Amino acid sequence: MKQPTIKTKKFTLRPFKMGDAPQVAEQAHDKEVSRNTLAIPYPYSVKDGEEWLKIVLKEKRKKYPEQLTFAIEVEEKVAGAISLVHIRHGHKAELGYWLGKDYRGRKLMSRAIKEVCRFGFNELKLKRITAKVFTFNPASKRVLEKNSFELEGILKKEAKKGNKYIDSYLMAKVK
Repeated sequence: MKQPTIKTKKFTLRPFKMGDAPQVAEQAHDKEVSRNTLAIPYPYSVKDGEEWLKIVLKEKRKKYPEQLTFAIEVEEKVAGAISLVHIRHGHKAELGYWLGKDYRGRKLMSRAIKEVCRFGFNELKLKRITAKVFTFNPASKRVLEKNSFELEGILKKEAKKGNKYIDSYLMAKVK
């Protein structure tokens, strides 16, 4: 499957390339990004970015990828990432995303979610897109609600980071 590039007035959603590793590391090396995501460590190095991009690029080459990850590019710089993961073509996927601190508060993620959901519903023929948000991250829950995601429930001790169990909101948008 060829992953598209989606252009808007404020940013571009495009496939990642290996050369993005330094910019990924620059934006992901943020305590808040690490705190609000399950898999992003802090500190975050260029090597971490390279290892992650190898996985992203390998998955993208599959005929029916189970994950599609877009770079959120603002003025030719990587600002963050947004993904559809656990894709079951024609049925469902889970949304994941993060944004570097220099780019927050500009409504970029709200628009990126809108574009990726449109792609998922129209191109992948999805019927359901879910997202899990840690309960201590109300900003992420709000950005999903602005995109017509509804709260389906609270998943108790759904995530584990280190020795800590974390509750998550289960949000969903269905077509």
